[in-house]
Amino acid sequence: MTEKGEKSPKLPAPPSPQPLRDRLTGLQWEAKALADKRQQLEAELREVEAFLEIQPRVAERLEMLSSALFGDILDEVERNLTYALQDILGQELRVVTSRQVQRGKVQIRFGIERGGHPEDILRGQGGSVCNVLSVGLRFIALSQLDEREHRRFLVLDEQDCWLRPDLVPRLMGIVHTIAHKLGFQVLVISHHSVDLFREHADRIFVLRPSPDPHRGVRVEQQRDRDGESPADPMV
Repeated sequence: MTEKGEKSPKLPAPPSPQPLRDRLTGLQWEAKALADKRQQLEAELREVEAFLEIQPRVAERLEMLSSALFGDILDEVERNLTYALQDILGQELRVVTSRQVQRGKVQIRFGIERGGHPEDILRGQGGSVCNVLSVGLRFIALSQLDEREHRRFLVLDEQDCWLRPDLVPRLMGIVHTIAHKLGFQVLVISHHSVDLFREHADRIFVLRPSPDPHRGVRVEQQRDRDGESPADPMV
């Protein structure tokens, strides 16, 4: 009690409940948004888990389809390369391939057989087998490129180096035939006599030492595309 004439102390005004209500409303909306996000993430997780469950079977099936697709192509490559080897070397050699798909990419290994028995492809015929096969594989690889971005031009630097002289015309004949069939321009560099491949060349240029030691070599054109007389030497 207060004595007569004294005023009662003034009590502080109670806080307004509205800010708390606003805060509660905000938390409720945030909780709802988080719940919706959780449901979305749970749905995505179920999709990922379902994919991971079937992924091994899908990958296996894709590998089987890829192997089948490339199998037909490789069978044709094997036949053509086998024909080239037998025609050039005159031996019963056969090109074989093994293929497998790893991480979505096809890996191919080439080998040769003689009489059904594997033979070292790098040592066969002193390197001639490897040289012949590399020519064929270059033609195959380059023929698959987009002609709008890649010119069909191939340089063969001494691909006949391991061949006996009597086998050189066979190689040059096949190169000449394939080049014309595929529309390739091929520059062949050789140390063999031009007489071995003269009939299979559209143009022949011979490099000779220049009389002037300061000019290095001179280039002599011995034959052009039409078989006309050679042009003047280019120094």
